[in-house]
Amino acid sequence: MSRPLILLGVSRSGTTLLRVVLDRSPGIAIPDESFFVPLLARRHGKTVDAKQFLDDIARIPELRDWGVSVASLAPRIRSGMPIAEALAAIYEAYADAAGKPRWGDKTPMYMRHLALLDELFSDAQYVHLIRDGRDAALSFLQMPEGTFTRTWAHPRTPAQFACLWRKEVAEARALGRRVGGTRYHEVRYEALVADPDTTVRGICAFAAIEFEPAMLDYAGAVDVSSKPHQQRLLAPPTTGVRSWRDDMAAADVAAFEAIAGDLLRELEYDVASQRSSGGARPALTRAWYDARLAAWNASASLLQRSPLWSRRHPRLSA
Repeated sequence: MSRPLILLGVSRSGTTLLRVVLDRSPGIAIPDESFFVPLLARRHGKTVDAKQFLDDIARIPELRDWGVSVASLAPRIRSGMPIAEALAAIYEAYADAAGKPRWGDKTPMYMRHLALLDELFSDAQYVHLIRDGRDAALSFLQMPEGTFTRTWAHPRTPAQFACLWRKEVAEARALGRRVGGTRYHEVRYEALVADPDTTVRGICAFAAIEFEPAMLDYAGAVDVSSKPHQQRLLAPPTTGVRSWRDDMAAADVAAFEAIAGDLLRELEYDVASQRSSGGARPALTRAWYDARLAAWNASASLLQRSPLWSRRHPRLSA
């Protein structure tokens, strides 16, 4: 089983840009977002039944979009194999089709499942891309309706996004402290767009994958016709993309910083408000959002484990 490289980052932190760049290396294949790792882990437990696993594979649209079919995957799956190996086999099939020796993943939703990732892929390396949460909030909250399926767990205000950003960034950094510097590498989005050559070379050195200057020549080479929120990939990134100082209302800045100002300061981002992140009200807001997210995850887990999931997700045509 090849060693995975997992890109971590809160939604709208630039992980798609980083995925596109790294995927252009001859040393690694990183597909578009997967979403299915927690799903399949919940449905199959520690080991898999080959027939049931392949039946589930046939119902997952991301795998159809990747070009990974049941027929191509079947020789790699056997009953009784650990779920981690079965999941890795999916990515390895994708990487083999691309003629690359190693695979990676980029799915911001997995920031909610870091313990599961580390349990499944105990030798994985992580690249954590951090963006100023106020800029990420602007980008997320301005995404047009219909860009993705919004659930009641998705943030709808700057304060709610601050809860999510603070929780996910802090938990990913805690993972980094546990696994150490050989497995965790932290990168700032602002550095990626200001000096992509140096930043990407550093990531490649960390991950021991080949760097080529052509990796940075992605602009215009990416098909974003079905993804209007990724239109910026048609041009090189600039540091002027989304500026909370120019575009965020002062009340929204204050609301975000009341929740996550402590982490902004820890990361050495400028903080505009004098209001502390402490106090009962921000703590209650964070607790409320944590409970809301936990309830959503619990309901999703119950659904995915039940026969209802299969009935709601018919087998897909190739």
